Amino acid sequence: MRDASMGPNISPPESTAQQDSLFSMTDVFLISLITGLLTYWLFFRKKKEEVPDLPKMQTVAAPVRDSSFIEKMKKTGRNIVVFYGSQTGTAEEFANRLSKDAHRYGLRGMAADPEEYDLSDLSRLSEIDKSLAVFCMATYGEGDPTDNAQDFYDWLQEADADLSGLRFAVFGLGNKTYEHFNAMGKYVDKRLEELGAQRIFELGLGDDDGNLEEDFITWREQFWPAVCEHFGVEATGEESSIRQYELVVHTDVNMNKVYTGEMGRLKSYENQKPPFDAKNPFLAQVTENRKLNKGGERHLMHLELDISNSKIRYESGDHVAVYPANDSSLVNQIGEILGTNLDTIMSLNNLDEESNKKHPFPCPTSYRTALTYYLDITNPPRTNVLYELAQYATDPSEQERLRKMASSAPEGKALYLSWVVEARRNILAILQDMPSLCPPIDHLCELLPRLQARYYSIASSSKVHPNSIHICAVTVEYETKTGRVNKGVATNWLKGKVPTDNGSSSLVPMYVRKSQFRLPFKPSTPVIMIGPGTGIAPFMGFIQERAWLKQQGKEVGETVLYYGCRREHEDYLYREELSRFQQDGVLTQLHVAFSRDQAEKVYVQHLLKKNKENIWKLVHEGSAHIYVCGDARNMARDVQNTFYEIVAEFGNMRQPQATDYVKKLMTKGRYSLDVWS
Repeated sequence: MRDASMGPNISPPESTAQQDSLFSMTDVFLISLITGLLTYWLFFRKKKEEVPDLPKMQTVAAPVRDSSFIEKMKKTGRNIVVFYGSQTGTAEEFANRLSKDAHRYGLRGMAADPEEYDLSDLSRLSEIDKSLAVFCMATYGEGDPTDNAQDFYDWLQEADADLSGLRFAVFGLGNKTYEHFNAMGKYVDKRLEELGAQRIFELGLGDDDGNLEEDFITWREQFWPAVCEHFGVEATGEESSIRQYELVVHTDVNMNKVYTGEMGRLKSYENQKPPFDAKNPFLAQVTENRKLNKGGERHLMHLELDISNSKIRYESGDHVAVYPANDSSLVNQIGEILGTNLDTIMSLNNLDEESNKKHPFPCPTSYRTALTYYLDITNPPRTNVLYELAQYATDPSEQERLRKMASSAPEGKALYLSWVVEARRNILAILQDMPSLCPPIDHLCELLPRLQARYYSIASSSKVHPNSIHICAVTVEYETKTGRVNKGVATNWLKGKVPTDNGSSSLVPMYVRKSQFRLPFKPSTPVIMIGPGTGIAPFMGFIQERAWLKQQGKEVGETVLYYGCRREHEDYLYREELSRFQQDGVLTQLHVAFSRDQAEKVYVQHLLKKNKENIWKLVHEGSAHIYVCGDARNMARDVQNTFYEIVAEFGNMRQPQATDYVKKLMTKGRYSLDVWS
């Protein structure tokens, strides 16, 4: 009992003492914690304030070091740099050939992508003895620089540099069927001289509508003697075969480290990550693939690519780029002729360890993958490829024939033109027609150019189809002079992309390339669209967009389409859709030329002449925008000449004034072209 009665008596004082003790400990703990946090925070703040100077110094220094081609040339003993502005790979190929040529003259060259370097360093090139800058510049679109030369072009426009110590030469790559033939090459040549640089050889103008290869060879064979004379050097010997890459065969390799067709990042097709571009294409599923024409020998098709969840955005008038694959039967035949196991895993490694380009295509990979996804095996090979291959022909007459075609002699050029170019002999046809020619497959893979993406004008509007991109295309197939049937790589590959349940066989690697081919900012502005054949593609997007704008309650101006095809009941593309747009009042005028439905051929330009008064009124009074899409060689030129005639007649102008009037429309963005040859 006593113990029990004493408990309550002693408990209160013990409890109070414990609480006093606990309170003081808590105080100490809290004060310590706050002090610690405060100290940490102050320390952290101090660290944050001190650190920026260090990374700042590093980020400023790094680009100068990494992007200085001068430092790289000094380090590797180079004195000739060949810059290339290339959209399809040809200018890059020419640049590589010129840089390889240099060794024959006791010089050392390097090919360089202007996108990777600081071109303001051109003013320092004179620091290197016997230095020279060569520019292989392609013109893209309507006189524009190629994507990789855009920064260089911008710099040239804004630069106020003194390039008086720079020696240079320019070779331009263009196409005479285009309005602004070789505009980029001409501009670079002119601008460098304006900045004080010394031209050591005349501007070369290559024409892809003629024979670009011959134009390049002709310029090159005069260019090097001019270099020799300027620097007082001589050729050290005959042109020789110098391998740029060495073969490494992988016998024991982790297949997860092997490229299977990806354009950039390994496994990028299995693990897709935006943003999507040329080096990281999106795998779009084909949701529709239907034949558009109702008759005739050709196959015209409409495809729809699903871009859901890709974050890809496009505007009417943009282009979709697709990466095709070569026909497996052609690949297999090359493997059989060369007696090669195409499934061998290999790498081609650049012998120049300082080069930014470590491999000619993604490696390691198999020969089969390289020939299917990475290399162009369907176009006639260029003369440098024939020269390199000649050493592997065991028949002396075949070896001599190959060397002759690769020479700059007139008869050699003529033979190359007739036997290779005009006969459309690809590498397989050459191997078949020269039985003794059996090059090592790795050297062939080194020599063949890269398989390029193919571009199509988008045939839909993102306002109406935000998750889908439409393509309108015609399959290319023709018989050559040798009796072989050649097929267009991309169109025949796309033809086989039929929607399936699992979708794996109908995937298309693609990305969107922006265009200047745009509808007017004001929907009320009239538009005149001229697009025969598959040239109707961007106008399907334009009309869809105008219909959408009308549904939004916008005032939409006159929408006029001039379309052409061969026969009304054979290849009148999108007939039902166009009729529906016309009934809805969106397409205010529809003029269709059927070229072969009567004895005398009728084309779009004839219909323009027929409606010339209305055309003039829309253009001159209504400030209409004119759009032309399709064949550059004939149609676009004929249409432009028709506009000259209409302007001269109704504007009471002479021909030079009328031409100037149309050119000013182009300058103001009121006469736009999306053409190809």
